[in-house]
Amino acid sequence: MAKSLKFSECVAQYNTLMSEIKARHFHPIYLLTGDEGFFIDALCDALASTILNESERAFNQIVTYGLDSDAGAVVNLCRQMPMMGSYQVVIVREAQQMAKLDQLSHYTTSPQSSTILIVCYKNKEQGRGIDKRTSFYKSCAKSGVVFESIHPRDYEIDTWLNSYISSRGMTVSAKALSMLKEHVGMDLSRMAREIDKLVVSMAEGDKLITDSHIEQYIGISKEFNTFELNDAVLKQDMARAMRIADHFAHNPKSYPITLTINILFGLFQQLFLLNYLLWMQRKRGIALPGDVDLMRDIRANNLYAVKELKANVSRWENRRVFNILGLLRTYDAKSKGIDNGGLDGGELLKELLLKIFTA
Repeated sequence: MAKSLKFSECVAQYNTLMSEIKARHFHPIYLLTGDEGFFIDALCDALASTILNESERAFNQIVTYGLDSDAGAVVNLCRQMPMMGSYQVVIVREAQQMAKLDQLSHYTTSPQSSTILIVCYKNKEQGRGIDKRTSFYKSCAKSGVVFESIHPRDYEIDTWLNSYISSRGMTVSAKALSMLKEHVGMDLSRMAREIDKLVVSMAEGDKLITDSHIEQYIGISKEFNTFELNDAVLKQDMARAMRIADHFAHNPKSYPITLTINILFGLFQQLFLLNYLLWMQRKRGIALPGDVDLMRDIRANNLYAVKELKANVSRWENRRVFNILGLLRTYDAKSKGIDNGGLDGGELLKELLLKIFTA
């Protein structure tokens, strides 16, 4: 069985390719594939804006779309010679929609040095990955570069986000990062756009993105969000948790109960794992991992979250945590209409929180 690619490996290859493009070291073929569109689009855009200058693009850069073209036409385009320049660039976007894509192998098995072919194949839209057994895929790997774009897991996105924000000359607070993720979700392209908007909007000299910046420029309340709800629950601050729940109840589209329950489940899952590791330390003398390793082991979002969990874990004995995880599963079903007694999402959340605090 082939080894599955890790997100960290995807990011490393992406950074290498970006460095090569900046240094004007180009390959004759780029097959950009995978289920995370952000990296595919970013590499394609970087190539499209770097290989040729603005005047050369008018004559030597051709963009086609998989649905509107066929492999034979693309092969013919690739075999043309550039006009008044060193390179011709042929970009195939949405290649996953091209019929008989494998016929591109008639060109990719023997590419021209004067043509750079860029093929963008997004698995997410196709519903399945590109067939790696085809002659097209194999010849791309042999004659050029194959880049596989991997969508991150929840616990992997923070490292990438911090790196992206750092590349824009900024840093971000843990709370601001959590608020941003809550608002945007796991859409890296949208996340990058929001960060870019923040960087442009912030005052000159501001280098730290805070929760106040998120509230001011993106419009997310720094008092009423799932980050604050998790914090209130973790610290057993019932009054604050119920105030936040009331705000959620009045804004159900912005704070769907299914998402809130999922985030609470993540919190108690982390508490359960941390309690177990602490038990192993007490009973078997196995040292508790350092904060960086612990963040990975319990799948926390950042080091700040690890410190908060360690500071408050004594409030949550594991038998109680286990019962709460069962409650969350029950209320997840209720939020989807199963035996909910006609209660809406806001009422269910308040009822759930009361049961959590009294469990």
